[in-house]
Amino acid sequence: MRTNEQVISHSIVVTDRDLERLRPMIDHSDTLAAQLLDEELERATVVDQHSAPPDVVTMNSEVVYEDLATGTRRTVRLVFPKDADASRHWVSVLAPIGSALLGLRVNQQIEWPLPAGPRQIVVREIRYQPEANGDFHL
Repeated sequence: MRTNEQVISHSIVVTDRDLERLRPMIDHSDTLAAQLLDEELERATVVDQHSAPPDVVTMNSEVVYEDLATGTRRTVRLVFPKDADASRHWVSVLAPIGSALLGLRVNQQIEWPLPAGPRQIVVREIRYQPEANGDFHL
């Protein structure tokens, strides 16, 4: 592991607007990903969407993450379930990898249960974050 990576699995940041929109979805979902996301949101630091740090994965962010076991890097956009589209690499926040990414910072690592077994992933880059671009309406 590189020295600049943060191994913090329970320190995420979420915007007040994202939290407001996620709560009803989580309450109506009976999946492990939703349960784990709910647990993470309970421990999250909540910030005003206008002051979200630009290195944090928020809803509708485009993110490059790495699976540390394989070294594979993937680029995805983290979206609400209604917008998920595998052909565009738009991943639902209620999918296992989506719930793992929300709230992480660049170089932050987390171990998360995925269908193929627990994985260590790390956020390598945020290519687009709505809040950093002034796109508060998404």
